[in-house]
Amino acid sequence: MGDRTFLSWPFFDDRHRELADSIEKWAGDNLNGIDHENVDEACRALVKELGAAKFLHHTAIDPENAASRLDVRSLCVIRETLARHDGLADFAFAMQGLGTGALSLFGSEAHKQTWLHRTRAGEAISAFALSEPQSGSDVANIELSAILDADGYVLNGEKTWISNGGIADVYTVFARTGEGAGAKGISAFVVPAGAKGLVIAERLETIAPHPLARLVFENCRVPASALIGAPGQGFRIAMSVLDVFRSTVAAAALGFARRALDESIARANGRHLFGAPMADLQMVQGHIADMALDIDAAALLVYRAAWLKDSGAERVSREAAMAKLHATDHAQNVIDKAVQIHGGDGVRKGNIVERLYREIRALRIYEGASDVQKIIIARHELARG
Repeated sequence: MGDRTFLSWPFFDDRHRELADSIEKWAGDNLNGIDHENVDEACRALVKELGAAKFLHHTAIDPENAASRLDVRSLCVIRETLARHDGLADFAFAMQGLGTGALSLFGSEAHKQTWLHRTRAGEAISAFALSEPQSGSDVANIELSAILDADGYVLNGEKTWISNGGIADVYTVFARTGEGAGAKGISAFVVPAGAKGLVIAERLETIAPHPLARLVFENCRVPASALIGAPGQGFRIAMSVLDVFRSTVAAAALGFARRALDESIARANGRHLFGAPMADLQMVQGHIADMALDIDAAALLVYRAAWLKDSGAERVSREAAMAKLHATDHAQNVIDKAVQIHGGDGVRKGNIVERLYREIRALRIYEGASDVQKIIIARHELARG
C-alpha cells in the first residue's frame, strides 16, 4: 500500500478518506491479473466492474438529483489509487468521466436521462472526440464540420487519438458550426456509436496499449437535439470539461509515481550490493529522497487544484495546468529513477516499473501537452501584470 498520510491534509473531508479506503480495498481485491494484451475486452470488463461497485457514480452527475455535481477531489483520489494498482483500470475509469463531462456540465435533461444512468452503471462506454490530425493542442483550429439543415446536423471530417475509439457507445464530438472565426465557431454534439456515417477508420497502437482510434464522419447525420449547450459554445464546453479533468490526469501520474517509489524502496531494502543492502548506498538514498520530494510536491499541487474547484472556483485553469505539468513531468523523473534502481530488471518486459515507464509518457501529452500547460500558466501570470 502506498503512502496515505496525505489524506490527513486539510484538502480532504472524511468522505474522501472513506472513499480512499473503499477504492483501495476494491483495487486490491479486483485488479490482479488484468489482461493487458486484450485491451478492448479488459476495458469493457473494467467499466462493468467499476460500475457495479458504484465508483463510476463519481464520473458524472446524478441525473435524478438537481443538486448533484462533480467532486474533483473524489475523482483524483480514485484515479490516483487505480493508477497505483493498474494503469488500464485508471484509463477505464477516467474516460467515463471525460467522455460524459460535457453532458454533466452542459447537457440537456434528455441527454442526461439517456446516457448518464448507463455510463454511471457501467452499461455504456463514453468517449471525448476533440483532437484532429491538424489540431491536437490547437483546439480552436478544428475542421470537422457540422452543417445545420431542416433535418438536423450533418457531420463531415476526422477525429484522431480518440480514447475508447472503437469500443465506445457514445461520443462527445466537437465540430465547426461557423457562428464565428476560430473558437467562436465550434459546437458540441452527442453522437451514438451506431450513427450512420460514423466510421472507425483506424485503430491506433501506442507504447502503453489502450483503446484508441481515428474516426471518420462521412455525412454523419444527427438530430438538432444532439447539440450540447448552445451553438458556438463548444470551445467553452471543452475547456470547462478539461478544467475539471486535467487535475485528475495529474492524480493518475501521482499514482504511477507512488507505485514506482514503493517498488524502489522494496528493491533497495531487499537487494544486496558490495556486501550491504542497496539502501545503504548514498546514491540510492539520494534517488529515494528526490522521488519522495517530487511526489509530495505534486500531491500538493494536485489536491490544491481539486480543492479549489470543489470550493466553487469557476475556473482553475492556472492551478490545474500547474498540477498537470509538475505531476506528469516529475512522475516521469521518478519512474526513470525507479528503472535505474531496478537495473536490468527495470527494462524487462512484464516488470512493474517497465510498465510504468511506458504508461507515464502519454500523460505528458494528452489533455494538454506539457508545453501547452506552460503557455497557460505564463498567460495567467502575464495577465496579472
